[in-house]
Amino acid sequence: MKYPEDLQALSSSLKKLPGVGARTAERFAFELLGWSQNDLMQFAEQLATIQEKIPPCPTCGCLTQRGLCSFCSSNSRDSHSLCILASARDVYSIEETKTFRGLYHVVEHLLSPLDGRHANELDVGKIERRIQKHEIKEVVIAFDSTLEGDATALFLKERLDLPTLKITRLAFGMPVGSSLDHIDGGTLARALSGRQLL
Repeated sequence: MKYPEDLQALSSSLKKLPGVGARTAERFAFELLGWSQNDLMQFAEQLATIQEKIPPCPTCGCLTQRGLCSFCSSNSRDSHSLCILASARDVYSIEETKTFRGLYHVVEHLLSPLDGRHANELDVGKIERRIQKHEIKEVVIAFDSTLEGDATALFLKERLDLPTLKITRLAFGMPVGSSLDHIDGGTLARALSGRQLL
């Protein structure tokens, strides 16, 4: 027997979340059926407005609620170092190590031609303008250790290659194929400290 169409549609939407398979999506959908109308309305409001309330920072791409993010608006950051990451979530993983005190830049997408993500989506010009504006001395590329991460890192190295600019990448302690949000703070701190020239 099939579930009602609306319940199937809800389960399909929930399956889009990472790590949520068909069974888990069904369990979540049935759980939501038991919530009070007030809780459902509050949840729906949060979902409907989250992108509006927490947009990306227009300068670096990190999360913000009012104007510039806390990283761009801080006077205590080292403005001569720039860490490039693939997602705003990765910024918080780096921050927890208390090892990097520079600026951040989120590229949103890693190169993956098979998935239709090409070099023009990286907006390298924006990175180049930030490097010139802040007279950046070092760029730290902190992508996941995957094929897409490696390809994007090499592409950025070729595009940003300047005599006055040191380009490094996270080093030892990072297993191949690993994601930053699955690595403990100590390992990530060692990878930052031991970063190597790209």
